[in-house]
Amino acid sequence: MHYALKASALALTLGLATTASPAWADFWSDAGAKYKGVTLHGVTESTPPSNYIKNVLAPEFEKKTGIKVEIETTSWDQMYDKAIKDMEAKTGIYDMVYIEQDIIYSYLARNFLVDITKTLKDQPDLKAPTYDDANFTSFADYFKDANGDLFGTPMEAFLKTYLYRKDLFDDPKIKEAFKKETGKDLKPATTHEEYTQIAEFFTKYGKDNGMELWGTTAQAHTGHPASWYEFFESIVPTFGVYNWGIDAKNNYAATVEHGGTMNGDKAKAALKYWLHLRDIAPPESTQSTWTETATTFAAGRVAQGLIYGENAAWIASDEAQSKVVGKVGFALPPLEPGVLDDAKAGKGYIGYYDGGAFGVPITSKNKEASLLFLEFIGQNEVQPDWAIAAPRITNKATFDDPKVKEMDTKLGGFYTMLKDEGKLFAGAPPYPFHAQVREATAPIFYDILTGKIAPDEGLDQMAAKAEEELTSLGYRK
Repeated sequence: MHYALKASALALTLGLATTASPAWADFWSDAGAKYKGVTLHGVTESTPPSNYIKNVLAPEFEKKTGIKVEIETTSWDQMYDKAIKDMEAKTGIYDMVYIEQDIIYSYLARNFLVDITKTLKDQPDLKAPTYDDANFTSFADYFKDANGDLFGTPMEAFLKTYLYRKDLFDDPKIKEAFKKETGKDLKPATTHEEYTQIAEFFTKYGKDNGMELWGTTAQAHTGHPASWYEFFESIVPTFGVYNWGIDAKNNYAATVEHGGTMNGDKAKAALKYWLHLRDIAPPESTQSTWTETATTFAAGRVAQGLIYGENAAWIASDEAQSKVVGKVGFALPPLEPGVLDDAKAGKGYIGYYDGGAFGVPITSKNKEASLLFLEFIGQNEVQPDWAIAAPRITNKATFDDPKVKEMDTKLGGFYTMLKDEGKLFAGAPPYPFHAQVREATAPIFYDILTGKIAPDEGLDQMAAKAEEELTSLGYRK
């Protein structure tokens, strides 16, 4: 077990031992009595928050209820494949599945998940006195249906933020060299032009000084959905292209010809910007997913980059995994003019608010016991140590916990950014056809990345392909 998880496990155990009331302890033992000996099976991506559930919360739940929980942690693509195949075939292998924010709408459209709100209302004996979905942050809204019923207990939520190396940006020698070369002061970028200039400078600086240092990360894998997601969820919004460039109010138009923006001028400018960054990023970038960009940054190989929040905190604080502890700064991503105003007005967003939840498949053979576990991990009481061990916050009260505040200071305001600026970011658009459109257009996107198709032509083809897929699915009339 990771040392941070060991520490968190001890802190959690001590915390629960000293703060849990007899009534709280009695509920779990009483509620779990009828399911004692049951083994629940869950599948999730191997991420810090998921590993915390597996190593800390599942054993604690078993102690209190007698219900054993086995959590299978695997790669993102295997996790998704296993979960959806199980639910489609109705085999009931899994009692709990990880629901990524961007796939929930597909699951709801196919009636894959148990309605948590309705079930707890219909079976009040299952309702824990320490569980209340009103305790969740607004991120929980992404896991609700049109009636406001919750279908997943949020277990991770984070922003994809702009990370930069404070030690490099504050180095007098580097600052002087940057000023001499550009005529500007070296500081975190607020525009794409600034970001590009900084990236070019550091890549050249690394080469000139014989350093393994480049100017930026790039999540640009040539055959993995991570690159598609980086472009559509993290890059194009900063240019003012929202919801993948698909206009749901305009017959789901994607092409400029029909009123969409997937292949518009802003999207094409965004693609050329990002491809240039990829070309001056470390050589591993063409095979990097969200995991590899994090390890690249942690290894000290880049000066700046867009990094998922689930990795940002350990990069900044975990000396066992990161060479840049104490050297990391956090900022909002660089933006085109007007994008921040759009976000503040609720007309757009500046980046991706990512995360996921645990849901119970309709096909589970142990629904009630599974719901008890989802309630357990959704309590305020278990959140602070979880937030410290894994950089995620799903419950509002967690922000005010003294331990979390202390960690926030250590991380330079990482949690404060999530609390104060989270409203400027957004999850994936509420598209039931999410996976289908991604899978239909991704091969073309990969061809752009490998140079088989020119960027402008490639986006034109992707937009047309998106409309073709939406027509075949019955969304475009």
